Amino acid sequence: MKEFQLNGQMRQGEGKRAIRDMRREGLIPCNMYGEKRGENGLPEAVSFAIPMSELRKVVYTPHVYVCNIMLDGTNHVAIMRELQFHPVTDALLHVDFYEINEEKPITIGIPVKLNGLAQGVRDGGRMNLQIRKLNVKAPYKQIPEVLDIDVTNLALGKSIKVGDLNFEGLELTTSKNVVVCTVKMTRAARSAADSATTETEEEAPAAE
Repeated sequence: MKEFQLNGQMRQGEGKRAIRDMRREGLIPCNMYGEKRGENGLPEAVSFAIPMSELRKVVYTPHVYVCNIMLDGTNHVAIMRELQFHPVTDALLHVDFYEINEEKPITIGIPVKLNGLAQGVRDGGRMNLQIRKLNVKAPYKQIPEVLDIDVTNLALGKSIKVGDLNFEGLELTTSKNVVVCTVKMTRAARSAADSATTETEEEAPAAE
């Protein structure tokens, strides 16, 4: 997975006013959950802020990043878990991170990349990507940037489901019945198939 460095600063104040002031200064409030536990045994949040100018590079991108977040001189390795946007302006309001390590498996959505020209496309069909990311589980060092899927032999009208896929070292947690991609029959391909059928019938010798 791609890695990206972010520089955070611990939040000095809480409450709506403090958060509004942060956003006016171009800072986005963040929480990070991980190994740290409170007295009730539940994950305890570390509250900090990151400049929007830095977050923009990892939020508005199709790539999935592991974030190295520097807080008070200590580096924390984390992934983004939840993003909150303004319902009208779509401005980023808040980010939740989840701290990770090299040993503990994580579950995360990884982009799908279709490789090759499908046989069905060569026969006049159209490739449809039904799902752009698949959820995988593994230690983050074993997780690739993309999931490469060879579609060369995919015929017209056929599809690839999650259950048809296998990636070494990764556990796919998306349902096996989910369709990843399919080659659909186009109007032109259907017309060509109908014409071929008609010609075959016309050329067939009449029964005596």
